[in-house]
Parts: sequence; C-alpha cells; structure tokens
Amino acid sequence: MSKKVKLTLPKIPAVLEEGSFRDIYSDEDFSLMNCEIMGETIEDIELDQAIVSKVVFRNVTLTNAMLPRVDLTDVIFDNCNLSNVNFNEGIIHRVKFIDCKLMGTDFTEANLGNVLFENSRAHFSSYVDTRLKQVEFKSTSLQNANYHGCQFTKTVFVQCDLNEANFVQTRLNGVDISTCHYEGIQVDFETLEGCVVSEAQAIGFAKLLGLKVAGE
Repeated sequence: MSKKVKLTLPKIPAVLEEGSFRDIYSDEDFSLMNCEIMGETIEDIELDQAIVSKVVFRNVTLTNAMLPRVDLTDVIFDNCNLSNVNFNEGIIHRVKFIDCKLMGTDFTEANLGNVLFENSRAHFSSYVDTRLKQVEFKSTSLQNANYHGCQFTKTVFVQCDLNEANFVQTRLNGVDISTCHYEGIQVDFETLEGCVVSEAQAIGFAKLLGLKVAGE
C-alpha cells in the first residue's frame, strides 16, 4: 500500500476578486495576489522573480512563459495549460496542480514544498537538481519526466505513469512508486536502496541485476 504524505493545502481566502494575469505588470515588484483568474490565454512572457500569492487559476493557458525564480505561494492551478513554462529556481509552496497540462514544464533547481500534482499530464517535465519536500504526484502521467539529481523528502507517486522517467543520480530512499506503472525506467542501482516497490517491480529490478528469479 502506498505511503501517505500529509500535505498542507493552499491557504485561499473564501472570497476572491476576479483578476487578470496582466495585472502583474501594474506592480513594480511584479506581484499578483488575492484574485481568481479565469479563461485567460497568456503566451511568450518573461518575468524574473515574479510573486504570486493566494491566487486561483481556472482554465488558463500560460504557455512558453519564462518565470525564473518565481515565488508561488498558496496557489491553485485548475484545468490549466502550463506547457513549457519555465519555473527554474522557483519557490513553489502550498500549490496544487489539478487536471493540468504540464508538457515540458521546467522546475529545474526549484524548491517544491507541500505541492500536489493530480490527474495531470506532465510528459517530459523536468525536475533536475530540484528539492521536493512533502510532494505528491497522484494519477499523473510522467512519461519521460526527468528527476536527475533531485532530492526527495516525503515524496510519493500514486498510480502514476512513470514510463521512461529518469531518476539517475537521485536517491530513492523512502520514495514510494509501488502503485505506479512503467515499461522502462532509468535508475542507478546504488541509489535504489530504500525505494518502496511492488513485488512485480522488485522482480523486474532483480532481473536487471542479472538475478534469476525462481518460477519465472
């Protein structure tokens, strides 16, 4: 059975005013706070160290955006298209990605804490050298996702598609992938110790090590 991770959910005010992502340009610090944004399409923007707090995005398309060192705190993305968005070196805290498209989304060297990815498509998403603490990937497609060199603390993958995901140079001690499926996965056997796997997955890893499994 997959281990549970207790997440602190985004702290969103009961009442939010309707806003626009373009409102961020009216603030000299490029901050956007306390609003709900619905149905907008924003493409090819570039903002360094933007601040987004207590914001709900619904049905928003934000593609090919450069948002390095962004600070996302208490944010919900609901049914949004965030394909190829660059969140490099961002601080992402108490954030939910629900029913989102995250194809090629880049979290390289970011800090993720209390983050939920649920029922999303995140093929080719990147978490290289990223720190993930209290993060849950749930019912999310992570084909060819890149977790090279990242740090996991209290992170679980629940019923995810991990086909061809890359965990090279990443310690998997305590990471639970037992309910996930894949045909192939990239790992270093010396960093696999302590990873929680299913019986079938354990047999697969044993075969890769050259062991002969009785009855197979």
